[in-house]
Amino acid sequence: MSKLFTPVTIQNLTLKNRIAMSPMCMYSCEDEDGKITDFHMSHYVSRAVGQVGLIMTEATAVLPEGRISPQDLGLWDDGQISGLSVLNEQLHSYGAKTGIQLAHAGRKAVLDEDIFAPSAIPFDKDAKKPNEMTEADIRKTIAAFGKSASRAKQADFDLIEIHAAHGYLINEFLSPLSNKRSDMYGGNAENRYRFLKEIIQTVKKVWDGPLFVRISADEYHQDGNSQEDMIYFAKEMKKDGVHLIDCSSGGVVHAKIAVFPGYQVRRCEQIKHETDIPTGAVGLITNGLQAEEILQNERADLVFVGRALLKNPYWAKAAADELQEEITAPRQYERGWK
Repeated sequence: MSKLFTPVTIQNLTLKNRIAMSPMCMYSCEDEDGKITDFHMSHYVSRAVGQVGLIMTEATAVLPEGRISPQDLGLWDDGQISGLSVLNEQLHSYGAKTGIQLAHAGRKAVLDEDIFAPSAIPFDKDAKKPNEMTEADIRKTIAAFGKSASRAKQADFDLIEIHAAHGYLINEFLSPLSNKRSDMYGGNAENRYRFLKEIIQTVKKVWDGPLFVRISADEYHQDGNSQEDMIYFAKEMKKDGVHLIDCSSGGVVHAKIAVFPGYQVRRCEQIKHETDIPTGAVGLITNGLQAEEILQNERADLVFVGRALLKNPYWAKAAADELQEEITAPRQYERGWK
């Protein structure tokens, strides 16, 4: 059997295959209430029907001011739990496991209200200037991640991913490009990691399932985090009880990025082998043969598929055909999948 379609167990959770739907913002909430809509139900459930092993929600804000846009999903309020519970019931019925990506946009939030960041530095010349977070703001935000994790448990998610990539709030604390603080949350790598560390600790007080963290493993800037910094962060995350690092890149500042199939896998492979922590690979992974190569050469433990799954909800079936694998079709689709 191919490795892509071999089940894998991470902590106490077994996935039927190693295909994960990468978190992708849909900007589709109505009434700015952060609640699941009919679109979200169709969007996520169709990928579960298509036999993706792990369905990850888009970035889900832990506070209203942590939304990237007013149309983002949220989990800052108990009223947002029920819709996610219904979604999970549907996803589980097709054999998928489910994850939620908890997030705070930081200075990249495009909102009318005040926005927040480790330092009062706008993302670019057209962006709003954020408020530099006080220690009270930091404590409030860390607590919000814990409360959202508790709600995720009530909504019956199987795992949580903390979004620490793409230039959003946690990434802003990690990066010397956006964090110019002189207190215990700024300066050296240990201090810049402290915000993420305290979020992990707070989440783990209420969450005992698998915990992933998505990072930007390359900031594409000479003054950004070095690879040595990223290895340090990964080792600390492992010590703090993170079960898998989802390795993306970029976003903390504007950068010219050479994009090609699998362009982020090299960093993912390096983190996996230098820290001995499971990793997830993402970034223009478009077909089954490419995904199988990544796994067979032990460059990653999971393959996160994004745009290819937007193009084809049944990407897992197409990958199985490429690899000459048979996968179980939903009963209603058996006639077409033979």
